[in-house]
Amino acid sequence: MLKKFFLVVCGSFVGAILAFTFLMFATILMSFALFDSMSKTQTQSVEKNSILHIKLSGELVERTVEQDPFMMYSPGLLMNGQSYQVSLQELVSAIDNAKDNDKIKGIYIECDGMSAAPASLMRLRKSLTDFKTSKKFIYAYGDEGITQGDYYVASVADSIFINPEGAVDLHGLASQTPYLKTFLENVGVQMQVIRVGRFKSAVEPYMLDSISPENREQQELYLGNIWGEMTNAIASDRHITKEKVNQLADSICVMMSAEELMSEKLVDKLCYKEEFEDKLRKISELDPEDDLKLVEPAAIAGDLTETGSGSDKIVVLYAVGEIDGSSSLMGGEADGINSKEIVAKLRELRLDEDVKGLVLRVNSPGGSAFGSDVMWKALDDFKKSGRTVAVSMGDYAASGGYYISCNADRIFAEPTTITGSIGIFGVVPCYRELAEDKLGVHFSTVSTNANGTFGSTMEPLTPFQQAALQRMVDRGYDLFTKRCADGRHVSQDSIKQIAEGRVWDAKKAKDIGLVDEFGGIDEAVKWVAKKAGLKEDKYTVSYEPNYDVSFWSMMTSVRANAVRSEMRSEMGMFYDTYEMLERIMHRDHVLCLMEPIEIR
Repeated sequence: MLKKFFLVVCGSFVGAILAFTFLMFATILMSFALFDSMSKTQTQSVEKNSILHIKLSGELVERTVEQDPFMMYSPGLLMNGQSYQVSLQELVSAIDNAKDNDKIKGIYIECDGMSAAPASLMRLRKSLTDFKTSKKFIYAYGDEGITQGDYYVASVADSIFINPEGAVDLHGLASQTPYLKTFLENVGVQMQVIRVGRFKSAVEPYMLDSISPENREQQELYLGNIWGEMTNAIASDRHITKEKVNQLADSICVMMSAEELMSEKLVDKLCYKEEFEDKLRKISELDPEDDLKLVEPAAIAGDLTETGSGSDKIVVLYAVGEIDGSSSLMGGEADGINSKEIVAKLRELRLDEDVKGLVLRVNSPGGSAFGSDVMWKALDDFKKSGRTVAVSMGDYAASGGYYISCNADRIFAEPTTITGSIGIFGVVPCYRELAEDKLGVHFSTVSTNANGTFGSTMEPLTPFQQAALQRMVDRGYDLFTKRCADGRHVSQDSIKQIAEGRVWDAKKAKDIGLVDEFGGIDEAVKWVAKKAGLKEDKYTVSYEPNYDVSFWSMMTSVRANAVRSEMRSEMGMFYDTYEMLERIMHRDHVLCLMEPIEIR
C-alpha cells in the first residue's frame, strides 16, 4: 500500500509535467488572441424588458480578479474541468443596481449547483429579499435538480419551477473531517503536537482516529444554529412550518417525484426549460420567437473597485484565506492572506489623509500566529491615528481570523458566520521513521550544542524541547486572549471562559460578546461613515487590494491547475491526504488556525 502511494505520487508528477508542457504551447498560441478579444469586449447594453440572469454555478468567492474571463476560457481550465469562480461582490452589486433599473423586469435564478458556504449564501439571499421590495419578479428554475444551497437561495423567489423529472435536495447539514493518526503511524510520520484549549480541534486529525467529545459538542451547536437559520428562512418564504422543512429533509426528499415536491410546496410548477423560457418571454412582453433579453451580473454590477464620490474615503480591505499559508492567484481571488502585504497596505492607508475609516472584510480560518499578530499591530496603529475600524466577517473569521478582528470598533457578521476558535497550537512533524525504516534513508548528525537539531523534521523533540515549545504556545495563547479582552473591553478571564479554541456560530458569538451586530459590508461601511461624521453619499468607498494580474501570473495559474488536476486524477483517494501533508510542511510551526471543515 505504501509503495503504491509513493509510486502514484512520482507518476503524478511526471504526468503533470508532460501535461503542462503541452498546455504551455497551446496557451501561448491562444493568449494573444484572447487578450485582443477581451480588450474589445464591450459592456453589455441593457435593453427594455431585460431580465437579470443569476446562474448558481461554480464556486462562490468574495471577489474575482478583473481578468477572470481568461481563466474561464484558458486551456488549463477547459481541459482539466476546473470550476469557475463567481464573485459575491459582483452578484450583490448587480442585484442592488437591478432593483432601481427601470429596464430590468425581474430576476431569473438558474439553479446549477453552486459551491458556497452558508454565510455567503445568506448574504446573496438578503440582496434578493431586498430586491423584492421593488415589486419586480424573481423566478427560479432547476433542470436536472436543485441542490440544498441553491434551494436556500431560490426559496426567496416568487415561484420555483423544476423539470418534470427534476429533484430538490434537502438533507440538513453535516461536517466531515478526515482523521489521520493511524495513517501517519503507518507511513512513519510522527506529528508532535502542543496546544492550548480543550476545543482546539485543528490538531485532532493528527492525534486521534475519531472526533473528541468536545469537538462533537461544538460542531453540533454551530451546525444546529446555522441549519436553524436556513430552515427558518425556507419555511417563511415557502409558507410552511420549520418542522415541515425538517420532516422533508429527514425523508430524503431528493428521491421524491416532482409531483410530490409540488404537493409538499417545495416547488410551484413543473415545466421543461423551453416552456419556462416561454413564460419569461411572456412576462417580458416579448413575442414567442424573440430571444430572451438576459443580462449577466457583470453588465450592471458597476465599478467593483470604487463607488460613490467625494475626496473623503472609506476603504474596504479584503483579508481572505489562510494567513501566510498561500498567496498565489488561483483562477481568481488570492488563495491566502499575505501578512506583509496587508501590513504595508495598512501603513499606506494610515498615511493617506483622505482615508477617514476602514472596513476589514475577514473571511479566514486563521493561520500563522506571528502573521496574525503583526496585522493586529498594523490595525492598532491605524486606529491610533484617529480613524474608525469596523470588521465585516464572511463565511469564517476564526482563530487568526478572529485575532485580526478583535480590536475593531465594531464587528459585523452574518448569523451563519463561523467565528471564535480563540486558541493556539504548535505542530512539528518528524519524518525520521518514514525516511529510515520505510525508505531506507539514514541520517548522521553532528552538533555543537544539545539542542542544535531543534526544529529539524528528522529528529524527534526531546522532553526539554517539548517543554520549551509548550511555554511558547502558552505565551501565544495568553497574548491572544489579552488582545481579545482589550479589544472587546472585557476581562481576560471572561475571554478565557469562552476561548479554549472553541468555534462558535455568529448567532451564539453575538450572545457571548464576540460579535456586535448582524450585517455585511454595506452595514459596516455605513456605520463607519456615521462614526467618522461623513455625510451620506458624500464619500467614496474604495475596495482593496486590487490584483494586477499579468499574463505570466495567469500562466502560473494555468500550470498550477494542470498539475493539481493531473495529480488528483492519478492519486484519487490519496490526493487529499497528500495535500494536507504538503500544507503541514510549509506552514509555521505555531498556528492560530481552525480545523478544515467540509459542510455539506
